[in-house]
Amino acid sequence: MLKKMMVVAAMFGMLGALSACNTVAGMGKDVQTGGEKVQDAAQDVQKKM
Repeated sequence: MLKKMMVVAAMFGMLGALSACNTVAGMGKDVQTGGEKVQDAAQDVQKKM
């Protein structure tokens, strides 16, 4: 029972660390940059058609 509670507490601790504002904002910027690259590539292909 104590081990189970410790695991749950550790999971909540990690969740709190991962949901920090800087981490979420950084991930959002990475996703946005990836989307922009895909959009640029699609536009290049469209121009070549």
